[in-house]
Amino acid sequence: MIDEKLLSILVCPKCKGKLEYREDEAFICPSCGLKYEIRDGIPNFLIDEAEPIDASSDGRD
Repeated sequence: MIDEKLLSILVCPKCKGKLEYREDEAFICPSCGLKYEIRDGIPNFLIDEAEPIDASSDGRD
């Protein structure tokens, strides 16, 4: 679980938009359509490793 205070200040590294937190799975940026995975409890915010989300889904694979 990530601290609520930290969640309130995290933004997408690409577009600086608000992120949606999917507990223990990923951070989703609805603005630019990228998913930043959480691996071994550590969020991976590298833009080059982000995955595009399918616009017809909710971002969950």
